[in-house]
Amino acid sequence: MSTPHPPAVPMAVHSTTYDGTPVLVEPAIRRLDGAVREVSVPPFAPPLTHGSLAELPFDNARIAPEDKVLSRRTESGKWTHVTAARFADEVLATAKGLIAEGLAPGDRIAVMARTVYEWTLLDFAAWACGLVTVPIYPTSSVFQTRWILQDSGAVALVTETAAQAAALGPELNRIPDLRHLWVMDKGHVERLAEHGADVRDQEVAVRRGMLGPDTVATVVYTSGTTGRPKGCVISHGNFFAEVDNAIELLYPVFRARTSEEAAILHFLPMSHIFGRMVAVACIRARVRLGHAPSLKSEELLPDLASFRPTCLVAIPYMLEKVFNVARARAETGGRVTAFDRAVGVACRYGDAREARAAGTGPGPSAALKAARTFYDPLVYRRIRNAMGGRVRYMICGGSPLGRRLAAFYAGAGIEIYEGYGLTETTGAATVTPPLKPRLGTVGWPLPGTKVRIAADGEILLSGGHVLRGYWDPNAGGVVPATADGWLPTGDIGRLDEEGYLYITGRKKEMLITAGGKSVAPAPLENWLRAHPLISQVMVVGDRRPYVGALVTLDMEGIAHWRRMHGKHPAVTAELILDDEELRAVLQRAVDEANKLVSRPESIRRFTVLPVDFTEEAGHLTPSMKLRRQAIAEDFAAQIEQLYDPYGTARR
Repeated sequence: MSTPHPPAVPMAVHSTTYDGTPVLVEPAIRRLDGAVREVSVPPFAPPLTHGSLAELPFDNARIAPEDKVLSRRTESGKWTHVTAARFADEVLATAKGLIAEGLAPGDRIAVMARTVYEWTLLDFAAWACGLVTVPIYPTSSVFQTRWILQDSGAVALVTETAAQAAALGPELNRIPDLRHLWVMDKGHVERLAEHGADVRDQEVAVRRGMLGPDTVATVVYTSGTTGRPKGCVISHGNFFAEVDNAIELLYPVFRARTSEEAAILHFLPMSHIFGRMVAVACIRARVRLGHAPSLKSEELLPDLASFRPTCLVAIPYMLEKVFNVARARAETGGRVTAFDRAVGVACRYGDAREARAAGTGPGPSAALKAARTFYDPLVYRRIRNAMGGRVRYMICGGSPLGRRLAAFYAGAGIEIYEGYGLTETTGAATVTPPLKPRLGTVGWPLPGTKVRIAADGEILLSGGHVLRGYWDPNAGGVVPATADGWLPTGDIGRLDEEGYLYITGRKKEMLITAGGKSVAPAPLENWLRAHPLISQVMVVGDRRPYVGALVTLDMEGIAHWRRMHGKHPAVTAELILDDEELRAVLQRAVDEANKLVSRPESIRRFTVLPVDFTEEAGHLTPSMKLRRQAIAEDFAAQIEQLYDPYGTARR
């Protein structure tokens, strides 16, 4: 898997100690045959030598008992703050309840819930009494849930709703290890605290003392775009290597530089390692954390308005939607020309700031600063207000965001820290360095990480956050995940001359046309997905004469487009698909996307599907990635029409 170890070319590496003034630490770069093949950044935080995540609530309570570390929604809809002391008390009481129910150190406890306060409480309570948490997506099928419970050997399951528990009922006799089933909505988490009243505090302290950096903290099952999910074994030390270095690197997010309190409203799935990492980092840094269980705009927007976060953690799909909705509203109000001018100003402003940070330009000119000031109340402030009014930073991952959109948000007053990582790396493996951003990349290695590009272009990773191995009960527990200390990611990428990483595709998703041309679908798909009328795109063409694409429509965008063109917004899918004017708009979008690639890699034909890809239909993973095999099977007829030799497919 790995390439020969090339000689190192050291670059300027400064002190990694933050004494109030952030410093720039550039990566050490290794070249092979004239190309950059490996980069590394030294750790900013020392590795954990003892202790575990279980200590964090109690350390916070001892150091800063009155700090507001969390906020939770009350039944009336208002936010109530939770101090470090109170959270530690709740963690202790819940841990004692789990002990009272007979759970032993090393037992696995599964949690199936949306992004709610109880998720973080259960995580730390389970760790405090020596348990291993196993997240399950609340959208998982009964089969997927049963598989994870069986494979992990979970002895307890906590669901958010009674309906989730009831759906599993017929399968319970096939899960012999499962002894407890608790439901949040029925108050079972609160009752756990009551049941543990007679357990001594010392019992929890003893169990905490048994844990160390190498102790397993969680087994996270990858959602997987194909095949059966694998359980990634993440240790307490993996979490600390991830969050401690992320906190030091992303100092604007985690270290308030003004009197304004830092706060993060968390709405990404807690069942995903990215969500768990963010929650742990907030507890570690004592940044106030809130949980928002719904991504539906009618529910999320009120949460943002009332919580007023300073930072959000998002995926590119959400940032694209925010931008497209803002433009659609401007168009409806007759302000689209001003909006587009404001976008241009913001992009130029973001580009100029990047050039100044890189030492390749003087920064925004006086005229550009004035233009940005002019458009701020008209456009940029409206976007920030939609997110609560205080958002200054966004951590973005999951797929490439794109340079133009990143520049726009930066110019609009929201810094984007783009990252790349896997479940196997406990979250981010590379992150945008705040002092030297490069838009359109996923940044440099997270401090303490090495990134290598193999001979075939595959990205290899190494660092303290890389998992211990994969869970395999048939092999005695854990099987290794790395080869010679390097984790093969399955992703294809490249490193530029300064060590910034670019993601170009998935190794397994590379298409080889009948003419032998290798095609990476991701650049074309990401470009088209950002179009306001397009929801999802899947590029096809493996062993075919040319590249084609399946396109689904964003119905909100379509309704707006139809209104603006004098058409009735509410029509059937068949009428929409027969709209030649719409077809022409989509063709222009495809033509623009094709400028990114060579002629053999370009999309020759596309077809618009009458339905969208959804997680419920099995076409998307919970993190919005395409399940290509399922899509190809369900839309096999449409794919065949793309290659109809008689030309009857839509062109």
